[in-house]
Amino acid sequence: MPLSPEDSLRLNVMMKQAVKAVRIDESKMCVHALTEKGEARAQLNPNCKDEKYLKLVRELLSTIVLGSPKGYPVFLSRWSRMGQAKDESLDRLLLLGEPEAVVALVHAAGLSATQARHAWWCMPSAETARRMLEKDSVVNDEIGKELADFLIEFLPFEEDQRAMIESVMLVLKPGLISDQERMKLWVKAKSKSSYYVGFMATTPNQLPEQQPAHALYPALAEKLAPLTENPLAQMLLQIHAVQGQSFLQTARAAFKRPNNQDVVVALVNSVANYFNAVAVPAPSQDVTEIICYIDSICADPTQPVAQYLTEISGLAEALEARIKAMLILSCLDEKVVGPIFAVSTAIGSVMRKKLEPVTRPLLQQLDILQQ
Repeated sequence: MPLSPEDSLRLNVMMKQAVKAVRIDESKMCVHALTEKGEARAQLNPNCKDEKYLKLVRELLSTIVLGSPKGYPVFLSRWSRMGQAKDESLDRLLLLGEPEAVVALVHAAGLSATQARHAWWCMPSAETARRMLEKDSVVNDEIGKELADFLIEFLPFEEDQRAMIESVMLVLKPGLISDQERMKLWVKAKSKSSYYVGFMATTPNQLPEQQPAHALYPALAEKLAPLTENPLAQMLLQIHAVQGQSFLQTARAAFKRPNNQDVVVALVNSVANYFNAVAVPAPSQDVTEIICYIDSICADPTQPVAQYLTEISGLAEALEARIKAMLILSCLDEKVVGPIFAVSTAIGSVMRKKLEPVTRPLLQQLDILQQ
């Protein structure tokens, strides 16, 4: 059964305009089009079941836009969500009235700020905003600020912890939110530790709440600053400075009550990434074996780590525990929690109890660097 003649005429006339995007309101059976002159609207008058009629509407739109009624290949959704849509076809994706086509657009690497504005008109959702804020072209445009404001307003209603962390990470990109909004997010982190992880992953050295530098910092700065090619020396300076001590304090706060496995994975990864400059290949997923390995390479004169220790000369012995703590923390990423999560789906306090073989030694290393 074809579309009713009046709907076919309305849609053909609508699409003859300079249409930028099409959105179908399925609940109200209405087609909206974004044009250069504003928004056009066509109320549908179905002559069969709504689901079948909407399929006919999309076939007509596809015929007009693509020359074929087959429309967007929804079965390629996995492919399109990997950002593989071709840049030259992106604009046409917005004219099909197909949500999955909009998803393909917002995942595309070549997304422009203009296309982002049109996609946002089509599908204003938190997931759409997150995917578009991954692109510099969007972040550097005014639409980026609008998307960031939306994510902040939506955060209290976000239930998925991974999405919550990602939203915080994205809105903290330079130029998107004000210092006041940034501080509000930080204050809320005291009751939602997932927010801390977003700060640690995105702005680890520019955290809103700064701790004083470690008492050792002045002496270390005098002796280690000249060793610019020694990563251990430079990391010692960084971790004992204001920025490093602030990061350690935030990590400790985030580890108090992580909600679920996604938060833990993001948290341990952010800590390991902070010490990436001194990272060594971890030989195992077992924390005890990792600690033993760090002890061995620090004592082996053929290892680069031991050579860096020698260059630090007289300070090395006094700082040995701190250096080892940095090296250990660089190895404690998601692989060390993987074996636990592979056999348990626990969350909350039960999960935290199961994680103690990992979190206890990790917190001990943080203690060493703060004491």
